[in-house]
Amino acid sequence: MISDIILYKIKDPRVQGITITEVRMAADLKSATVYFSSLADGRSLVHQQGLEAASGFIRRQLRQEVDLKYIPALSFVYDESFDNFARIDRLLKQLDEPEGKA
Repeated sequence: MISDIILYKIKDPRVQGITITEVRMAADLKSATVYFSSLADGRSLVHQQGLEAASGFIRRQLRQEVDLKYIPALSFVYDESFDNFARIDRLLKQLDEPEGKA
């Protein structure tokens, strides 16, 4: 749902090209951590700033779509797992290369 709001309703170029990878709700449902990824463009800080600037708008949209007593406060965190997978893949490919080609 958050990804649809970002994709279709936010026009800020800082949030273009991101993917929501996970949302973790607090036990009391009053806060949520939203993990996002981007296409390895090195602009994770810019994306995070755009998401934080749009958090109030996202919460208002959620209020219209979700029937909850509290709409959670949102915090955004860059999900580094895809970067880590790419780094591991690169290292494994280097190990697989013949010694003379390194």
